[in-house]
Amino acid sequence: MTVLSTVRPAPVRPAPARPRHDRLRHVAVALLAAVAMLLLAPVPGRAADPAFQQWLQALWPDAQKLGVSRATFEQAIRGIEPDLSLPDLVIPGRPQAPPRGQAEFVQTPAEYLREKTLASLAGQGRSLLAQHRETLRRIEERFGVPPAVVLAIWGRETAFGNYKLPHDALRVLATQGFYGRRKDMFRTELLYAMKMMQDGVPRADMRASWGGAMGLTQFLPSELYKHGVDFDGDGRRDIFRSVPDALASAAQQLAAKGWQAGHHWAYEVRPPRNLDCTIADPDNVKPLREWQAQGFVPAGGRRFAAADLQENASLLMPAGTHGPSFLILRNYYVIKDYNFSDLYVLFVGNVADRIAGGGPFERAWDPVVQLRTADLEAMQQRLTALGLYKDKIDGKAGMRTRLALGAYEKANGLPLDCWPDAAVLDHMRGRTAGR
Repeated sequence: MTVLSTVRPAPVRPAPARPRHDRLRHVAVALLAAVAMLLLAPVPGRAADPAFQQWLQALWPDAQKLGVSRATFEQAIRGIEPDLSLPDLVIPGRPQAPPRGQAEFVQTPAEYLREKTLASLAGQGRSLLAQHRETLRRIEERFGVPPAVVLAIWGRETAFGNYKLPHDALRVLATQGFYGRRKDMFRTELLYAMKMMQDGVPRADMRASWGGAMGLTQFLPSELYKHGVDFDGDGRRDIFRSVPDALASAAQQLAAKGWQAGHHWAYEVRPPRNLDCTIADPDNVKPLREWQAQGFVPAGGRRFAAADLQENASLLMPAGTHGPSFLILRNYYVIKDYNFSDLYVLFVGNVADRIAGGGPFERAWDPVVQLRTADLEAMQQRLTALGLYKDKIDGKAGMRTRLALGAYEKANGLPLDCWPDAAVLDHMRGRTAGR
């Protein structure tokens, strides 16, 4: 609801005119800035950095080893210029920005796991479950992955094919391979993208995310060669147009990563009162039956499946005490290996549960604030100096960061919520300044 103010705004007074020499100086500065932008901007048909073209040409021996012909190689690199608008690049002469990354790592749980989005995708997923029932039955029979899970991945990755990936895959992979933070990985993916062209994938089909993933269920090129499946029997592994191929390929990848048929991925739970959130440690593992004996009750009126009771589980609190709690099982980590993000797994898992007849999260997500990347990095550096954090400095509020923060809150008598916020950061900075 919009509230209209009844207070009359103060009249706006015109600013005094600038002296003529100041205006001329302002115009001159603007013109110089414009010229500088034109000089620095990539020119169509010409690479922004000659070294980039030399790097592309130097890929030929390795491309040839993968069976790429010279003609395909030249077609693949012809006209490619780096896309300097992509995130996570390290460009000489340009101030280095912090990693921007995926939405899973820069949004709060409440922002990423919007109820409207989850409910909409689950509804579409139920319709597609009926439409592709026989194909999905055969996929589960062969790979052991339930229909709802592969449908949820399809929904999250490309909204069931309705989201059109925005980038040319070869340009993305070349840019990330030359300027990115994971050069070796993207160089390899670029070579496999050339192999895809050699094997008959039209260049026009090769649209990608900013990270180079392609197809209905978003595969990197090397993953297509590891896990791609021709499930419709037409002799091609088509992850772009064939729903059976794309879903079977996703299931094959999950199976290869260790999916356990007949087991769930996680359970939302009601924890005991006055829970110490620092026990939400991935290393704090014990059988699900023991968690149950300690008072962790499945949310939403569910029961723990008998097949899961002896399986090891750990506690996950993605928003600290400001959101739902989960006991996560082996299949949770299999989905996480598909996309290394807790929020991604919760998104896919919840949509899958809803497609299979379940409902929304029982405990609502509080609207917590996500600190800026630089602030989270400063917090991680301080926690590292105190010996509480031993993981990488990445500016992300991941499991290890939340756990270390909870330990800091306990050690300093602060309210214990295991969520990085401005108040705790100010406390850290105050202690540092007071030394």
